[in-house]
Amino acid sequence: MLKVDKYSISGEKLEQIELPESLFAAQSKNNKAVLYEVINLFLANQRHGTSSTQTRAEAHGSKRKLYRQKGTGNARAGNLRTPIRVGGGRAFGPKPKKWYKKIPRKKKRLALKLALTQRADNQEIIILEDLKFDEPNTKKALEIIKKIAPEKGRKLLLIDSNDHNIIRSFNNIPKVAMGKADSIFAYQILKTKNLIITESALKKMKEVFAK
Repeated sequence: MLKVDKYSISGEKLEQIELPESLFAAQSKNNKAVLYEVINLFLANQRHGTSSTQTRAEAHGSKRKLYRQKGTGNARAGNLRTPIRVGGGRAFGPKPKKWYKKIPRKKKRLALKLALTQRADNQEIIILEDLKFDEPNTKKALEIIKKIAPEKGRKLLLIDSNDHNIIRSFNNIPKVAMGKADSIFAYQILKTKNLIITESALKKMKEVFAK
């Protein structure tokens, strides 16, 4: 069973604790394809179709026919909104596309466990005592990060609450992201170098994902 270091808020190494095998010991031999699939679906779901043009019905302008149908020598155009006029609507133009695809829960959780296992095998997981801030304090938060994870690279801090003092303290630190323990994705874990988990967050992850 894998063991990782546990740190206090002051940055002192307290002890080594065992990580639960139900989360940090997934077999990756035949499951790499699942991880690849889930990551691709997750990234696709972040896309937002923004290409859009106005149709004839959406364009601005009067609906009145500009001149009579025959006898003028002009083309038989309708109102200002017709696609053949400047400023009119566009015929068969692009509209926003939905890229969302549902990710099966079993695959999503398996991918999460594979990502956690990879971080554990690389000794890139740190357990931290539960944080408590009476008020937002970025300086104190930065000192904690420098003491427990001085290495360069992106870091992900998992907490188990919506404590605004904690969130506002760590949000301003460059290359430090935050996440909720019960709604974390495999992509967020693989994108970071060090994974910092508070004690309560680890407990919550066992409750939610270890089934």
